[in-house]
Amino acid sequence: MTPDVEHLLRAETPQVLGALVRRFGHFEIAEDAVQEALLVASRAWPTDGVPDNPRSWLIRIGYRRMVDLLRTDQARRRRERHAGMSELASRTRQADPALETDDSLTLLLLCCHPALSPTAQVALTLRAVGGLTTTEIAHAHGTTENTMGARISRAKQQLARAGARFTPPTDADRDSRMNAVMQVLYLIYNEGYTASTGDGLTRVDLTREAIRLTRMLHDSQPDDPEVTGLLALMLLTESRRAARTDGDELVPLDEQDRTRWDPELIREGADLIDSVWRRREVGTYQLQAAIAAVHAAAASPDQTDWPQIAALYLGLERLSPTAPVRLSRVVAVAHAYGPDRGLALLDDLNRSYHLDENPLTRQRERAIRAHLLEMTGDTACAAARYREAAELTDNQVEQRYLQRRAHRLG
Repeated sequence: MTPDVEHLLRAETPQVLGALVRRFGHFEIAEDAVQEALLVASRAWPTDGVPDNPRSWLIRIGYRRMVDLLRTDQARRRRERHAGMSELASRTRQADPALETDDSLTLLLLCCHPALSPTAQVALTLRAVGGLTTTEIAHAHGTTENTMGARISRAKQQLARAGARFTPPTDADRDSRMNAVMQVLYLIYNEGYTASTGDGLTRVDLTREAIRLTRMLHDSQPDDPEVTGLLALMLLTESRRAARTDGDELVPLDEQDRTRWDPELIREGADLIDSVWRRREVGTYQLQAAIAAVHAAAASPDQTDWPQIAALYLGLERLSPTAPVRLSRVVAVAHAYGPDRGLALLDDLNRSYHLDENPLTRQRERAIRAHLLEMTGDTACAAARYREAAELTDNQVEQRYLQRRAHRLG
């Protein structure tokens, strides 16, 4: 399948699914029908050519499969009658402007329903909105196809039990639901940018999909400053991807060849964050994008405005007092004001929040402490912390990098 066909199928997935759900209901069955329509298209289009109206073509295939699936349901007579009426309506309404309705936001909101866990939200979003197969999603999460299939199936059943409906958000729940959507897209991007497991540092399929979905969200909500900030953050971060590795080895930010950074992504990301930065309320994604923009503006590591980054992280910590943000502020303070200040702040945070005792943050805490100790010249302690950090990560590229740092320090 060519990249153009693959991109077209990904873009049409939420529209086709939205059309089926609006006609039939039954999100779970409609989602299965869409996946089969995508499979038929992936086999037919590369040889027969893309049809003049690919969305209508996919919807017709989805309708037929939907009828077949509904006929096998336990309430066969009632659902056959409902399916037959829906199919008849679809045949007589080929020019229905509803086919051109953009269902992307409504579908994203449905997949990020509060009844689902974050893990289920991510999986269902990738499947229903992103058009990824269960196999692709399982590979991205380092699990089996059967396990991921069961997880997605449970998520759809939970939506049914929760009485979730395919309807646009109301003013009352829009903000909270939008926050869930942005968090899911952020999680998808982060998992792709630094994979939690496996022998590769990144999963380009996930980062590309997260950016595509966030662009789609931004198109539907162009005046939302946090959506703009999230897209800017992804683009600015993605601009460094080519320089993050040398062969199979990780290259830290201060050692990267900045000529390999993507100037077009930097320009687009910087323009986006500049367009919303002066608004009265600044959110977490805007602050993170601003930090990424400061890094992108520096022609060399020595020209990085670390005091500004430290100040931005302080503001971010006040809005989002999480362990990753606190640890990132430690690094910024160390570069801005010296490693001793950074170590003192790290010790204060450990006493207050027990970062080194939390399994989810222990690896990052050890790696940062090793880096700061190396900056002070305490190579023996730094090497020991690097080794500890290496033992705590399942990403083999990151593990090799930490082991190499430890070995270099003797």
